[in-house]
Amino acid sequence: MSRIGNKPITVPDGVEVTVSGNHITVKGPKGSLEREIHKNMTVTVENKVITVTRPNDEPENVSLHGLTRTLINNMIEGVVKEYEKVLEINGVGYRAQKQGNSLMLTLGYSHPVKVDAPAGITFDVPNPNQIIVKGIDKELVGQTAAVVRTKRPPEVYRGKGIKYADEVIRRKEGKAGKK
Repeated sequence: MSRIGNKPITVPDGVEVTVSGNHITVKGPKGSLEREIHKNMTVTVENKVITVTRPNDEPENVSLHGLTRTLINNMIEGVVKEYEKVLEINGVGYRAQKQGNSLMLTLGYSHPVKVDAPAGITFDVPNPNQIIVKGIDKELVGQTAAVVRTKRPPEVYRGKGIKYADEVIRRKEGKAGKK
């Protein structure tokens, strides 16, 4: 029994969902998303309610059932309201600037680091120590935020680097002095 997979998805007003074979398209006020779903899953749309069913209880199909339902739900949520990830920059002289569609990061290297936004992603820099990654595709927003974070991951001794806003960095104590 899949608790998540068996839940029906209600389609909000202003969102159009079309299913053709293994291809699903979701159009809404913020844009449109497309995805290929696994051939074993069956998606039906009736009266603004989407249901995902599986053919049998094989382990692969059981795991794909909840995954498929969650992916479709994330697509619907994304076209209604944008997803966003907030990143914080800690460190003396570390800062971010938005230049057109890309991000220029000063992270203590001998050169500035440039990160280009993929299609469908926008960067917002409300202050030099904060970056907001926005988009309608949840997977792409998370991947882009992870790419920005890899440019200077937080280090454990001083906490310098780029971290997620809700991330907690476990700090290490430095080298103990001679006694």
